[in-house]
Amino acid sequence: MVGKMIKEVIIVEGKNDIHAVKRAVEADCIATGGFTLAPHSLEKISQAYTKRGIIILTDPDSAGERIRNFLSQRFPEAKHAFVPKEDAIAKNDIGIEQASSEAIRGALAKVRYLEWQPSEEFMWSDIMQYGLSGTQDASAKRAIVGAKLGIGYANAKTFLQRLNHYGVTRAEFEQAVQ
Repeated sequence: MVGKMIKEVIIVEGKNDIHAVKRAVEADCIATGGFTLAPHSLEKISQAYTKRGIIILTDPDSAGERIRNFLSQRFPEAKHAFVPKEDAIAKNDIGIEQASSEAIRGALAKVRYLEWQPSEEFMWSDIMQYGLSGTQDASAKRAIVGAKLGIGYANAKTFLQRLNHYGVTRAEFEQAVQ
């Protein structure tokens, strides 16, 4: 991906996130400024969405998830990229700015669309059968499977939603849980 300009504009939370993305890939970025999402920031994002498309790349934490959800509702055809939580931690901080260039490129290589007609491919029984909930290492397993599928880390309920909302196929899922 390096050397090739990414067509879409990448939406991140802050200025340091922009620097991290620009170290990893050639791309234009817009920072939301956190959850404040000032009107001028939303206008810039709206223009980018209309003209070039956007990729939402927020921090793998609860604030990042809230920002992602807000932007997803406002920009339903946005693409989504997730840096795995364990790849975004350094200096007792979590965020895109902490991620390596390789982790950012990896997340951008697995971009997904949020499907507004979610599938019913996966059920709670799938989560339980593969030990993604209700076991001592369920959280770690979800982190690994989420990274492989490019849907990020989430609690079990949100993980099930992501499986059904981000177009994950049964074959992709079964390969990831092996």
